[in-house]
Amino acid sequence: MAKLFLLFALFPILEIAILLNVSEQIGGWYTVAIVILTAFLGARLVKQEGLSTLTQAQTKMQQGQVPGQEMAEGLLLVIAGVLLITPGFVTDGIGFILSLPITRPLIAKGLLKHIKVQPMQGPLGGQFNHDFSQQQSGPFGHNSTNHSKSQAGEIIEGEFVEKGDASEQLGKPKEPL
Repeated sequence: MAKLFLLFALFPILEIAILLNVSEQIGGWYTVAIVILTAFLGARLVKQEGLSTLTQAQTKMQQGQVPGQEMAEGLLLVIAGVLLITPGFVTDGIGFILSLPITRPLIAKGLLKHIKVQPMQGPLGGQFNHDFSQQQSGPFGHNSTNHSKSQAGEIIEGEFVEKGDASEQLGKPKEPL
């Protein structure tokens, strides 16, 4: 409870005090310009680093590895983005520390020591290792291509014709709509 009080009550007061002090030193409009500039630069940095982290995560997933480090870095980038668009010099400083490619991996490693990352389990209890990058799904999750890969990796061409619904296949008469 005390930590939340510090975060939501004292932290904004500290930010306002620093903003007022800086505006007394360099002027109000310059202070506003610096806050806007840091928000703009921070948003660009977070976008660039986010795309890089996403690419690294996709590469790990294609190799069948769990992208735990990249997930932690992505979380840090989301927090950094929020902090960087929040007006204030302390939040900008923390946001830049969380988004820089030098400090972010170190902080993510420390974060991962406290979080356990497990692979998802599939519907039948097995580990879920499906390669979604090759599948092109239609609007209801059906494969929109007319081929699939066999276990050996070659492409097998084919088409299918739907012969009634499940009730006809079980020998039950189809009910009218």
